[in-house]
Amino acid sequence: MRVPRVLLAGAAGLTLMLTACTTDAPEDGAAGEEGGSEFAPSEEWFDQAEYDAQLAQREITPEGPEDEPWMQAIEPEWIDTSEFAHDSPEDATLCFSNASVSNPWRVTGFITMEQQVEALQEEGAIGDFRVSDAADDDNQQISDIQAFVDSGDCDAIIISPSTTATLTPAVETACESGVPVVVFDRGVNSDCMVTFIHPIGGYAYGADAAEFLVDNLEPGSNVLALRILPGVDVLEHRWAAAQEIFGDSELNVVADEFTEGDGARIKDLVSQHLQRGEIDGIWMDAGDGAVAGLEAFEDAGQPYPVIAGEDELSFMRKWDEEGLTAIAPVYSNFQWRTPVLAASMILAGEEVPSEWILPQAPITQDELPEYLERNADMPSLHYAKFGGEDLPGFPEAWTDR
Repeated sequence: MRVPRVLLAGAAGLTLMLTACTTDAPEDGAAGEEGGSEFAPSEEWFDQAEYDAQLAQREITPEGPEDEPWMQAIEPEWIDTSEFAHDSPEDATLCFSNASVSNPWRVTGFITMEQQVEALQEEGAIGDFRVSDAADDDNQQISDIQAFVDSGDCDAIIISPSTTATLTPAVETACESGVPVVVFDRGVNSDCMVTFIHPIGGYAYGADAAEFLVDNLEPGSNVLALRILPGVDVLEHRWAAAQEIFGDSELNVVADEFTEGDGARIKDLVSQHLQRGEIDGIWMDAGDGAVAGLEAFEDAGQPYPVIAGEDELSFMRKWDEEGLTAIAPVYSNFQWRTPVLAASMILAGEEVPSEWILPQAPITQDELPEYLERNADMPSLHYAKFGGEDLPGFPEAWTDR
């Protein structure tokens, strides 16, 4: 059984259309030694072997074209797909069951996917492209997948599952239909798919952010950790990695606060902590609310913290404008190109990796100007590593979303 390494890093937005400002006071001692709680990550969410594997994968040079990260793979095991070769790929129907387009990360990715489809259609590599959107409803997605299977029209099925365990039987049903199945972004508890595509994972993301704070803050500095929600695998893995790294450092994690991904709540919580004492660093498990947190420092007249955000442009532009000491961890948005390309390869009978692990490298200060220039015309909710600059609709498909 292939146990999924990641869920959705766009969990950055998750599916949350959430409540506004709160005045709930932050709790004492949520994370740091001075509060009396443990640095050690929860056994429920920490797998030492997987943690070690993901951190090591950050240092492995992936195979594939240097200028096409969506076609790169880390330590791939290539498998034969000749049994799925289609006599006329230009007439093949590709079906996609999407969990949702309920946050900016997923919107950006789906636009990239659509543009990749257009390019492949122009090449004659695939034919029709059919899409269902489950709006983050497990039952709807199960129904969507069954409808694709029952239609008999799909020559390949791509699935981005809304959840892992609940969607496993539906994915297995798709596999049993005899058509090749490609799963990406979130996994399922099965290895029936031809390939499972994902970036390195949550531990790597959380470690990138935590290591940056350790390297750029003085011993004894105070760090506030901002988290979206409890109980979501990829987010818990990010926090578990941070706990592991902070636990071996001399930083003081004063609290970890759940924000529900809401900018007003983020700003309010940061403001309350600033009233209680100095905050030198901000760690986030998803950085799309980073600007709101920085505004709390502005309102309090306090110097900006060292901060780990994300590759959303609102944060990256703030980083550049204010000269922040910052890093943008990345959950590679360009991964939305890969499943369509993988499906076209399978329909051509070409080898693909059984588990296609994509590179997942953060954006650093040295790279910031390059990515800002590349994305100069893009809206604030766009993600810098979308990987679509060479696709037919660039830039209008993304700017006119």
